[in-house]
Amino acid sequence: MAFKDDLQIRWWALEEKLMGRFEKKPDVETILFLIGIQELGDIKQKFSKEQKQDLMHIAVCTVLMPSGYYEVEGADEDGWPHFKQLKAMPEMNAFEQEAFLKDHILLYFQNHELI
Repeated sequence: MAFKDDLQIRWWALEEKLMGRFEKKPDVETILFLIGIQELGDIKQKFSKEQKQDLMHIAVCTVLMPSGYYEVEGADEDGWPHFKQLKAMPEMNAFEQEAFLKDHILLYFQNHELI
């Protein structure tokens, strides 16, 4: 229970910080989108629906890299990174998956000194 409570407190702190920056409470998908843009390093006014999905994929792979789930394989001619999955994700229910992802997102922000 303590881990769950600690995770929730840290998540609320991240949401509060991002609300101060964007004036809107972000959900997990929005935060992943922002991480994807950060990792791509190319801020555009508009991304296609497919590009938005790709940005979220970049973010998921990036935040899971420190735990050894992915590594960068390289980049395509447009500079978009591609990843190689190194190990399978553990079996988790939806709640556990969300907590797992949130914990890795928080680690990403901490490692990049953004929180």
